[in-house]
Amino acid sequence: MLHSELGRFCTFLALLTFAGCACPHKETSSQPAPAAKVFDIRKFGARGDGKTLDTKALQAAFDACGEAGGGTVTIPPGTYLSQPLFMRNKTTLQIDKRATLLATDNRDDFLNPAKTNGPVTSGSFLAFINGKDLSDISITGKGAIDGAGAKWWVPAEEARRKVPGYTLPRPKMVVLTGCKRVRVTDVTLQNAPCFNLVPWDCEDVLIDGITILAPSNSPNTDGIDPSVSRNVTITHCRIDVGDDNVAIKSGARMPGREFACENITVTDCVFLHGHGMSIGSDTSGGVRNVRVERCTFQDTENGIRIKSPRGRGGRVENLYYGDITMKNVDPAITITCYYPKIPAQDEAQPVTDQTPSFRDITIKNVVATSPKSAGVIVGLPESLITNVLLENVQISSTTGLTVRNAKAVKLKHVRVNPKKGEALLTDNALLEHL
Repeated sequence: MLHSELGRFCTFLALLTFAGCACPHKETSSQPAPAAKVFDIRKFGARGDGKTLDTKALQAAFDACGEAGGGTVTIPPGTYLSQPLFMRNKTTLQIDKRATLLATDNRDDFLNPAKTNGPVTSGSFLAFINGKDLSDISITGKGAIDGAGAKWWVPAEEARRKVPGYTLPRPKMVVLTGCKRVRVTDVTLQNAPCFNLVPWDCEDVLIDGITILAPSNSPNTDGIDPSVSRNVTITHCRIDVGDDNVAIKSGARMPGREFACENITVTDCVFLHGHGMSIGSDTSGGVRNVRVERCTFQDTENGIRIKSPRGRGGRVENLYYGDITMKNVDPAITITCYYPKIPAQDEAQPVTDQTPSFRDITIKNVVATSPKSAGVIVGLPESLITNVLLENVQISSTTGLTVRNAKAVKLKHVRVNPKKGEALLTDNALLEHL
């Protein structure tokens, strides 16, 4: 079976499972299911002219849907200008073709009334689309959600230039917190002020066939950030942004869970610009069981990227990357326990529960070109990266692959072809050629 056919088949099975159709013993009723209730925002007074503020009408439709026990809130063709909105339980937000849900760019509209005291942080702002402690929710349709981010990017970039790596607090596009059985399909997310789609502490999430767009120089416009979430599938998405295309984040320990972030699958996606397929830099809650397959990277600043520094680290293990093509990616592979920069020299420090620990990583069937470095696999003197397999990996680059502070690194049919220097640059590393 071809890879694309296999990917579509796996997605089909995931959809069946998500809908509860995969269990052959499930009882079925002879009576037809009741038609889902539909709440057309026009009937609640929305104008859709791109100038009139439609917040009240939109929120009224969400509230009516929630009070009715669930249904579909439909956004017909038009441009609907709005302040932050709040989804309700068992609700589908359907954005039709030629319909755009457009955020205002007024800072005061997004200030969180519950966080008015103290310094301004990311929590000081509401997202454009918010959902908390919900189940069976969906965002779908052929239309778009537009975050009107241009006004926010200029001061954010100025702040980042003053302090490298700094993220100026500002609104995110879609944040779903503590939700179960979430579907986001087909829609376009564009021009987010900051991160686009953030499932935080969510379970059973399917993100299928969506497009995410932001200028390549727009700061911190991550595409999809599964954060302390479990059982997440991201498939057939096209992501062209200014920061991480996908970033798995685990910045908090979750009660009763050994790993805050686990069982995450990314398949059949296309990444154009952005910072690649990332884990971190927050990994203190732990990450395990990540599978990335049949993805294409082009013109991204990173390809496969695992990053976490001392003080924000945790256990990251059981990762698989396979059947990946990268073109003009710099670098192809980044696995490092330093962030944002790798020092030329370092001494071992005491191990704590915030020390990064990376192990059991497989990278297989990868073809990549890089205008600069092939990449790095660099652990800490006190925490070596352990048990890495590179198999059928071909990288054409300007400089080679650096491996430092690592052990049990196995290379099978690996060809690194640098224009200058050695293919493999090693320091305190145990490599085995299979």
